[in-house]
Amino acid sequence: MKLTETGLPGCVVLEPQVFADDRGSFFESFNLDRLSALGIKPTFVQGNVSTSRRGVLRGLHYQWPNPQGKYVSVIEGEVWDVAVDIRRGSPTFGKWAAVTLSAENRRHFWIPEGFAHGFVALSERAVFTYLCTATYDASADASIRWDDPSLAIDWPVTEPLLSPKDAAASLLDRIEPQRLPRFTT
Repeated sequence: MKLTETGLPGCVVLEPQVFADDRGSFFESFNLDRLSALGIKPTFVQGNVSTSRRGVLRGLHYQWPNPQGKYVSVIEGEVWDVAVDIRRGSPTFGKWAAVTLSAENRRHFWIPEGFAHGFVALSERAVFTYLCTATYDASADASIRWDDPSLAIDWPVTEPLLSPKDAAASLLDRIEPQRLPRFTT
């Protein structure tokens, strides 16, 4: 498995070894021993699958308290996936990293606890999967505006399709400090 660092400590792109021949292909989408050897040791407790049509933007979502680490990938289509460091006191607070995930490139994106996450579907249809380190907690569910000017995320869309929740999300600087995770070393 190939690991590529992003500009955010802990957020990494993982590319599995693919075995292909004239019959098709095979790859491991998750192997705890291989991830552990790379320094990633998650305990997943929930798996999710979402489908989106072109232009649908989901995010930027996070949970606090009870944060979720997410191991995400695409099994059909293509998305542009974003992680934002929202840990108070972090040297990279408010910084973001993005990666294109697709069924074709088979990449996975590891987003540890303490980061907001979002993606936009680039293909006509995208099937997005994610394993989470904590179960969904409605009382901890939170969002940040996808187009927050302080984040200056370079989204590849200008008028995305949003849920009512995402359209009403707050700007990062308007979120009460106790509703954001704290950076620890």
